[in-house]
Amino acid sequence: MDEIATNALNVLFEKFWIIRDQEPDMYRTIRDREMVLKRHLQDKYGLELIVHRYFAKLEKIPVEPQPWMGIQTFEKTTDYVLFCCILAFLERKRVDEQFLLSDLTEYVAETYPGFEKIEWSVYTIRQSLIRAMREVIGFSLIRTIDGYLEGYQSDTTEDVLYEVTIYAKYFMRAYPDDLTRFHDQHELLEQEWKRRPEDMTRRRVYRALRMTPFVRRKGEDDLDFQYIRRYRDRLQDDFLETTPFRLEVYRDVAFLNLPEPKTMYTYYPGRGSIHDVSLHVTAMLMETLDNQELVLGHLDLPFSRFKRLLYQTKERYGHGWSKDYREGSIAHIMKEVLRLWKNWELASVDEAEEMIHVFPGISRVIARYPKDYEEKRESRNE
Repeated sequence: MDEIATNALNVLFEKFWIIRDQEPDMYRTIRDREMVLKRHLQDKYGLELIVHRYFAKLEKIPVEPQPWMGIQTFEKTTDYVLFCCILAFLERKRVDEQFLLSDLTEYVAETYPGFEKIEWSVYTIRQSLIRAMREVIGFSLIRTIDGYLEGYQSDTTEDVLYEVTIYAKYFMRAYPDDLTRFHDQHELLEQEWKRRPEDMTRRRVYRALRMTPFVRRKGEDDLDFQYIRRYRDRLQDDFLETTPFRLEVYRDVAFLNLPEPKTMYTYYPGRGSIHDVSLHVTAMLMETLDNQELVLGHLDLPFSRFKRLLYQTKERYGHGWSKDYREGSIAHIMKEVLRLWKNWELASVDEAEEMIHVFPGISRVIARYPKDYEEKRESRNE
């Protein structure tokens, strides 16, 4: 695979789809390298590349669905339900057909599933609708002809004229089976593998490494992790050839590392202040950790112990944090750190048991202040 095809491969993984009218050069590149891309994606990942006359799209199916894989701007379940209702509304429309926002809200109010009734007079419901509509517009499923969507947030009489695009007909993935016979997403994914059982372990490994932050060892008989260990060199060569990532494999965790930050990717640690706090918390955790507590690299931390850890971290490192965290309460810091850790599969939280399950990937990245910084600070305090 040449450099041009490699770049196209990485773009396909990072974007939902590449629309020809919006990114003509990248679309043309994918079309020119279509066969080599399809062979690589099918052989290594078991994924399908769709090249349509209007767009190119990689059908990204994870090994295991995770909460962070959702639409990041959505805040509530209602956002997703309204989004699906909008998609159902668009299914009834022709390409280039125009409609009013009031037509859409009337349809959604009538078809909203469950016993809950949609009342557009409720401000939070209108906010959910606007978040859902922004995503529909962002995916280019509709285009605004006249009006201002945000005006509906304060005035339900505000109307907007939209037009259905060709992309609305291709947003949902075509599926050969009747979805109503599946009870949850796990049954759906299991059926996916049954249709393509060949080289299943290899394809699971490639998908997991490429599409999730960490692959954790689940036990001595974990076939996927055994595969990573056995074919580590081959995997490393493949990822070096086709991606900017490097493979790192440890006793209980494996992942792809990005040596140099690139704007196209989202990475940990990032530039936000909460990342500084997180790295300092991890450094303090590693100092106080007894390795005998670890099981497959995992650690169970009660809320009470984690709060003490945060107090200790703030006392030692808090002077260099941003004002929000330097002056913020321990409860606020705890909430933000755990949200970050959950999004990056560094930990999970059991609210009922008041327990934090810390995963092995967390020990890979820690941070402390440089020695000269500490010396200057101490001299100023004398």
